[in-house]
Amino acid sequence: MIETERLILRKPRPSDHEALFAMWADPEMMADLGPVKDAAMSEATLARHDCHRHEGLGFLTVERKSDWAVIGFCGLKRGDPQHPIAGEIEAGWMIARPYWRQGYALEAMRAVMAWGWESFDAPRIVAITAERNRASQGVMSRLGMTRLADGDFDHHAFAPGDPLRKIVTYSINRP
Repeated sequence: MIETERLILRKPRPSDHEALFAMWADPEMMADLGPVKDAAMSEATLARHDCHRHEGLGFLTVERKSDWAVIGFCGLKRGDPQHPIAGEIEAGWMIARPYWRQGYALEAMRAVMAWGWESFDAPRIVAITAERNRASQGVMSRLGMTRLADGDFDHHAFAPGDPLRKIVTYSINRP
C-alpha cells in the first residue's frame, strides 16, 4: 500500500471491480487509451497486472481518502515483450473522468515512482502512450520524464491506420 495526502494506492479487491470496469467501459475515457472493455476484458486486464505481483510490481487501485471512492488504476509493471521497452519498469495510470484535472494522476504517480526507486534498482522508469494523448504526455512531463527521440513505435495491438497505433515513449533516469 502507498499513501499520499489524498489517496491510498492498494492492490485491487473484488469490491473495486464495478468502478474499474465502468472506467474501462467508458468510450470517452478510453478514447486515447484503447478499446472499450467489457467485463471479461476488464477481468483479463486485472489478471494481466496480477502476473507482475510476484516481483512486487502490478497496478494498484487508486482510492480517494475523503470518501473512499475508487477513482483510478495506476502503478508499475514490466514493459510488454512486443514493445521496445520489453522488460523495463513501465509506469502507467488511468483516472476516471469525474476526477480528471484535479491532480490525482500526478499525485499518485509521484508516490508510485518514489516507491519504485526505493524498491527496484532499475536505471530508469519508462511510460508509453498514444502520440495523440497529450494529457498523458503532460503528466509524464510534470513527473520529470522526457520523450525519447528514438522511442516512437507502432503498437502491435492496433491495426495500421488506427490513431492509437503510433506510440511515444518517455523516461526518467534514477535520481
